Amino acid sequence: MVMRTMPPGAEWIFVFGSNTRGRHGRGAALDAAAHYGAVRGIGEGRQGQSYAITTKGASMRRLRLADIRESVDRFLEYARAHPALRFFVTAIGTGLAGYRHEQIAPMFIDAPSNCDLPPEWLALRVS
Repeated sequence: MVMRTMPPGAEWIFVFGSNTRGRHGRGAALDAAAHYGAVRGIGEGRQGQSYAITTKGASMRRLRLADIRESVDRFLEYARAHPALRFFVTAIGTGLAGYRHEQIAPMFIDAPSNCDLPPEWLALRVS
């Protein structure tokens, strides 16, 4: 796993995987709540300097890939509508939700240029 840090600056939005209840208790979601304004109880969308993409359900079981794809599509629409913002996308779905990078990365193939994707996903684009 490649560790990276979000560049400094108010224009950056931290994009993380969440559950539908917005518990933000572990992993990148915990970082989002502690440092980037993620609001407990909100499982998807923009919150402070963060954006939640749902990867787990209310029962804390991972969502189906099709359901994650719908949340990713809503995020990508938001990113396209806000070109002045920069989005630091964490490897959503590949930590606590347990999916492989190869399963999640293709959902971001058409991500706009204002999205900074994980190096693991960029490597898959050229493989």
